[in-house]
Amino acid sequence: MFLKLKKMKRQVHYFFTALMFFSRIPCPKWIDHSPEILNKSSRYFSLVGIIIGSIASLGFFGSSFIFPSDIAIIISMIASVWVTGAFHEDGFADVCDGFGGGWTKEKILTIMKDSRLGTYGVAGLIFILALKFLALYHLHELSVNLIIVIISGHAVSRFIATILLYTHEYVRDIDTAKIKPTTQQMSTKSLLISGVFGVLPLFFFQKWFVFLALIPLLLVYWYMARFFKRWIGGQTGDCAGALQQVAEVVFYLSILALWNLF
Repeated sequence: MFLKLKKMKRQVHYFFTALMFFSRIPCPKWIDHSPEILNKSSRYFSLVGIIIGSIASLGFFGSSFIFPSDIAIIISMIASVWVTGAFHEDGFADVCDGFGGGWTKEKILTIMKDSRLGTYGVAGLIFILALKFLALYHLHELSVNLIIVIISGHAVSRFIATILLYTHEYVRDIDTAKIKPTTQQMSTKSLLISGVFGVLPLFFFQKWFVFLALIPLLLVYWYMARFFKRWIGGQTGDCAGALQQVAEVVFYLSILALWNLF
């Protein structure tokens, strides 16, 4: 019994570490974020996505009683950005700036480490946020349940980003990185647990064809992982954040396309 309680407490520690690292949600004071604990917490990244997606969908649901659907969608997006501190959006912007303005590995990594936002980052954020809004808006016009869509998008996109962390080596100098690597030597068990939480919300659609959306998501992972490997030899936290953002939007667009087809 004691060993079971100890294991359970350890899993709770891993979960709260992931929640604290990827969101602004208050966590118990005894939670720390040592490299070892951060590595173990990767198994709960998708679960954190479910929580963040639930908060975003709650923002949509609550505001839809007062405002038109387009404004409610914007409010849900604001809720998502606020609860994460724009963590992944920042990574996406850094990747846009780094790969847009750099032509060598060293230059790309230097630009991504720079906290200033450049032209490529601004343009990238405008385009991806616009795509996210329009995809959600048209899904709502088709009477698709946006609560399930938003929760699923946040969960499965974080699972796709976790695959990158599992398969590719962290390439930035750990001592000078803005974001410390969280999944060095990530276990297959952790990846599978993340996968369960990432795919779980899709079952609430109660439509078999939504699982076809996993195909374009895996293609996005394959292309972006190959791109990162070619230019910098692996991945950084910014790369994972960029993949999460792209995967989330691709998921929404895929569901929109599938709903029109089926």
